[in-house]
Amino acid sequence: MNKKITIFDSTLRDGVQGQGISFSVEDKLKIVKCLDKLGVEYIEAGNPGSNPKDIEFFKRIKELTLKKSKIVAFGSTRRVGVETKDDNNVKNLLAVETDAICIFGKSWDFHATEILKTTLDENLQMIKDTVSYLKGKNKQVFFDAEHFFDGYKNNSEYAMKTVEAAKEAGADAVVLCDTNGGTLPQEIYEITKAVQDAFKDISIGVHAHNDMGMAVANSIMAVEGGANHIQGTFIGFGERCGNANLSTIIPILQLKMGFNIVDSEKLSELTSSARFISEVSNITLNDDAPFVGNGAFAHKGGMHIDAVCKDPVSYEHIEPTLVGNKRRFLISEVSGKSTVYSQIQKISPELPKDCEETKIITERLKELEFQGYQFEGAEGTVELIMRKILGKYKPFFELIDFKVIGEQPSLDSNFKSTAMMHIVVDGKKEMTAAEGEGPINALDKALRKALEVFYPELQSVRLVDYKVRVLDTGCATKAKVRVLIESTDGEEKWSTVGVSTDIIEASWVALVDSIEYKLIKNIEKKLKAYF
Repeated sequence: MNKKITIFDSTLRDGVQGQGISFSVEDKLKIVKCLDKLGVEYIEAGNPGSNPKDIEFFKRIKELTLKKSKIVAFGSTRRVGVETKDDNNVKNLLAVETDAICIFGKSWDFHATEILKTTLDENLQMIKDTVSYLKGKNKQVFFDAEHFFDGYKNNSEYAMKTVEAAKEAGADAVVLCDTNGGTLPQEIYEITKAVQDAFKDISIGVHAHNDMGMAVANSIMAVEGGANHIQGTFIGFGERCGNANLSTIIPILQLKMGFNIVDSEKLSELTSSARFISEVSNITLNDDAPFVGNGAFAHKGGMHIDAVCKDPVSYEHIEPTLVGNKRRFLISEVSGKSTVYSQIQKISPELPKDCEETKIITERLKELEFQGYQFEGAEGTVELIMRKILGKYKPFFELIDFKVIGEQPSLDSNFKSTAMMHIVVDGKKEMTAAEGEGPINALDKALRKALEVFYPELQSVRLVDYKVRVLDTGCATKAKVRVLIESTDGEEKWSTVGVSTDIIEASWVALVDSIEYKLIKNIEKKLKAYF
């Protein structure tokens, strides 16, 4: 397909309006580098007149040499009754010296008269003046037609006049915004097509919000209607319910619709990019996120797994490696020997399908499930169990003992705990202690502190989730508990599980599995790199 689609990322501007999202300047610079490496064409980086952090960012970004991306400053049209050259917002936009600027203005007559408290003609003049002034400064200018779809449905004639005003002033693209996120896909298609038919000689874009869960679908329908510029945030977060998710849109456009969005080798970095940005953003990437989620290509049912082993196309719409993800087979009570064998092959590919080890491992997993273990979301523990039975496991340390002490009351009213630990690695002893917010946190800190002496690579590992489930509630405080923890090293995520009547012991089992799994994966990476 010859038509070019421009990707415009707003993670650092619209994304920061999402609940719980706050970037430091360093965070923003890291995300810019990631998006540039992937090949995103435009990165909207913030409003230089809104806060000191954005002002500092625009100073620092000049120090970076970007290979692909262009940095975009964001702001509004001039204010009512103010000449463009005197408008402080416009001055701030020019001061940061970006090659591209995105200006938003009102396209809904209601907003012009009731929110801005101006006339419809003055609103059009504000659009013309601001766009033409910035074009006169040799800037590439995108005009975000705010609330365009709502405006079109209420007064199509006036909404179209705002597009015409931006076009006549020289805008490089007019972006139709579904600002409230309440427009249906078919409406998006029809309205976008009407605009494209009326303005054939200007680039038309779309900016969709996810208030009805349709931001991705709406963006795709806009492309079908003629749009060639898509705005969104990389993993979908943003104000209210979020923005169009570019990590979903990019592979749809490239793999399903034939557009050349990024280089194919860069597309294979899509998953790692999404996970990196989620880490920097301090949020957990949903396992069920299309294309890039940990469960996007996860199979659980025995018959499904058997079919995928015969031919992946039976239950996968694309090859996972195209987007840098991987296929996962989940071990659970509905798994059969085929599922277990598929996992064994990753560790001992030389073993035949009907080997005795498959039977032994299957029985062991079912035995542990009867005791309260759940392996569906604990692939780290499953692999360690298999390695122990297959003779492919060697412990990385020996625990001599640990002691956890909790004191109450404490001076600062917080329940502080202390863990003391004594371990041995290759005959060398290490004793350490750590204080934590409760016994499990103290134990986690002490274990890492001791092991990092021998395995410094563990410094990158942290827990991202910790879940406790009481298994037999009728036993009250002596009930058995299951602890599931999720860990990450900033690139990969893995889960491990422990079960005991003692929550500290259950947590200890899961923590040790998590660390040993990471160390095993590091050894495998080194071997692959060597050979």
